[in-house]
Amino acid sequence: MVPAPRPGRSPTTHPVRAAQLSPCKGNEPTPTETSSKARYPGFFRRYAELEGQAVELHAYSDHVVKGILQTEEYARAVFRMWRPLLDEETIEQGVTARMERRKLFARRPAPLLSFVIEEQVLQRPLGGPEVLRGQLEQLLLYGHERNVELQVMPTRRDEHAGLAGPFTLIHLAGQRRMAYMEVQDTSALYSDPKKVSPLEATYRVLAAQALTPRESLAFIQKLLGEL
Repeated sequence: MVPAPRPGRSPTTHPVRAAQLSPCKGNEPTPTETSSKARYPGFFRRYAELEGQAVELHAYSDHVVKGILQTEEYARAVFRMWRPLLDEETIEQGVTARMERRKLFARRPAPLLSFVIEEQVLQRPLGGPEVLRGQLEQLLLYGHERNVELQVMPTRRDEHAGLAGPFTLIHLAGQRRMAYMEVQDTSALYSDPKKVSPLEATYRVLAAQALTPRESLAFIQKLLGEL
């Protein structure tokens, strides 16, 4: 199995703490969640549904911060980078739907969540320095949650198991295990153990090669001090 977690706020909000004030229970989608799924592109819709049901989620990111971890400002900057260009209405719909996905952090019982993030992702100032600052602050908040593990993969590592690209592992109730990969507007969702097991092994190696969670939080704090 993928190892369980070992034990960012935008400049003006604390999404993790705010979410804890009104925890979601169970896996039943609310009308708002159902509505938001209709705004997801077709290639992503099934993944969004499964993500909301996950009892464990483990993700490796090498270009941008994982969507579920993003601040509103960072998500907006990401959508504005898309090509072909998106109109403002589509961007705002995407941002709203992405923010609704963060309800996973407030669900009870809490899912186990872990993320391996490339160092370069944390240094890329999408939207400008203040947007990056808010994103790093939010990552620090998430990283201090007991059910969340954040690890940074240093750029100068001479061994790296993730060169084939980003992926997400989803563990569902009943021991169902799935893997998701996406590039451009194409995605693949796997349930076959012959596909999922090698990715789980890859993730274990990535976690071993990355900084520890404690080292990673210190590293993010250091980046904040340099902004």
